[in-house]
Amino acid sequence: MISFRYHLVSIAAVFLALAVGVVLGSAGVSDRLLSAVSAQADDLAGQVQTLRAERDALAAGQRASDEFARRVGPAAVRGQLQGTTITLVTAGADPADREAVVRLLEQAGATLGGEVALTSAVGDPARGDQLRALTAELLPTGAQLPAATDTGSLVGGLLGGIVLAGGQPVAPQEADAVLTGLAAAGFVAPGQRPQPGNAVLVLTGGALEGVDAPDAAAVIARLAAQLDRVGGGAVLAGRAGSADAAGAVGVARADPDIAQRISTVDDIQSGAGQVSAVLALREQLDGRAGSYGTAETATGGAAPAA
Repeated sequence: MISFRYHLVSIAAVFLALAVGVVLGSAGVSDRLLSAVSAQADDLAGQVQTLRAERDALAAGQRASDEFARRVGPAAVRGQLQGTTITLVTAGADPADREAVVRLLEQAGATLGGEVALTSAVGDPARGDQLRALTAELLPTGAQLPAATDTGSLVGGLLGGIVLAGGQPVAPQEADAVLTGLAAAGFVAPGQRPQPGNAVLVLTGGALEGVDAPDAAAVIARLAAQLDRVGGGAVLAGRAGSADAAGAVGVARADPDIAQRISTVDDIQSGAGQVSAVLALREQLDGRAGSYGTAETATGGAAPAA
């Protein structure tokens, strides 16, 4: 909000400065009007300086908070996930966020089972029919897809036995065939088959853009929810903006059925958010759920330690 006000006042100051110049060039304008316009321009310039100072103070406070969280984070998560395997599913996640969370997972005692990196094609409505047909074609022997027909649930059902140990076991050869088929069609990035985890962390970015953004965000939210249904638990974490209507976290929190099942974090770019994501995995393994971060839809600033 402060950033918006800052830009608004700045623009107003520019136009007033131009107005003053025009006024000064007009010989027939009274000194009183010149004085009033100049005073208002000075007032707006002062507001710009005040807002700039507030912005800088908030930024400094955020940096200090992040630094504190990063310093105490390893101690806060130590042993929380000892003996567990966590699998990552990424969908537009920032590499820096991923690296920071992986470090904390290791410090929490978890083993990283691997990663499935989804591409933007998964959320493309124009490719929805192709993805639905592909999930049925690649379905491993003995596995069943969910009754829901949306692409998020279908992909979550297809990947469930591959990324989570609580699902129907999938033979390594069939798991490889699923991932190879999805990669060949451009829905996942090529990579090694992950080891099934006790829980899954779905990492995303911020709010998506474009007219289809809400639909694309819904795919990721429903995928995370379906992975949770497979067993073990799921945490959906995104950057600032992810809790908006065009963000996966926002879609998940707006759906009561999803919100009561999975844990969500909306500030994974911050030290506090990264700690929350790890502690939320512990929460999921204990059969609980919560929503954390800085958005109004969060129920808490940070996930509690067990």
